[in-house]
Amino acid sequence: MSHRRIALLGGGNMGRALIGGLLRSGTRAELISVGEQLADSRAALSGELGITATVDNARAIEGATIVVLAVKPQDAAAVLAPLAPLLASARPLMISVCAGTRVAALEKWTSGAVPVVRAMPNRPALVGAGVSGLYAPHNITAAQRADAQAVMQAVGEVVWVPSENALDAVTALSGSGPAYFFLLAQLMADAGVQLGLEKDAAYRLAAATLYGAGLLAHAADADLQQLRAQVTSPGGTTEAAVRLMENADLRGTIAKALAAAASRSRELAELRTDPDPAGSS
Repeated sequence: MSHRRIALLGGGNMGRALIGGLLRSGTRAELISVGEQLADSRAALSGELGITATVDNARAIEGATIVVLAVKPQDAAAVLAPLAPLLASARPLMISVCAGTRVAALEKWTSGAVPVVRAMPNRPALVGAGVSGLYAPHNITAAQRADAQAVMQAVGEVVWVPSENALDAVTALSGSGPAYFFLLAQLMADAGVQLGLEKDAAYRLAAATLYGAGLLAHAADADLQQLRAQVTSPGGTTEAAVRLMENADLRGTIAKALAAAASRSRELAELRTDPDPAGSS
């Protein structure tokens, strides 16, 4: 990506994470611009990262071959509508990280002339350890897919999915997933306190266990079931705990939780399919 001119619309947490990742990956600062409405954010982005940050979105995307849409989903229509003529003329690749905003809506707001790839990253992207589900419609070329993958790999791993509907499952699994692990770690720490540990010690133990288990699970060719078996000695302490979780239908609870998240993702997508371009929705 070192030779591509990349513009971001939105310099919030995810936009900033992508900029930092692109810089670390070798993209030169002078090739990155961002349209950001908040003055303090613009000052921080330009001062700390050395990129061009402007309140003028049209100026931000001028000359860009890749435009990353990183605004809040409810703001996407209002941001894109004024830019539609410029985008239709330049036809940059647009990568949208707006959760629940369908390709059809994005194409409509850009006059149907801009190739769009949707990406669903997660919060660990903020520390370069994210994972993104990507979907590309049939009109996206192999080169454009490669560009989208390179941008999102700047903040972590990339997994392509075959349909746009599959992004709802990605949202439920990895998009919302960090919250599930944080909740589990919090509950484990609270239980440790009930068993007599000091609160600080319990939370440090839980957080470090979460981190270390993640590293093991992320190792090459790691098999999650095998990793669990390696910790679960027959007749031991782990087996006692796991058996209780299984008897409490933890598997069913997790399945229902992800189904609820995926269903809500679909509902939000329907609400955002045709919002008022003026931003009233």
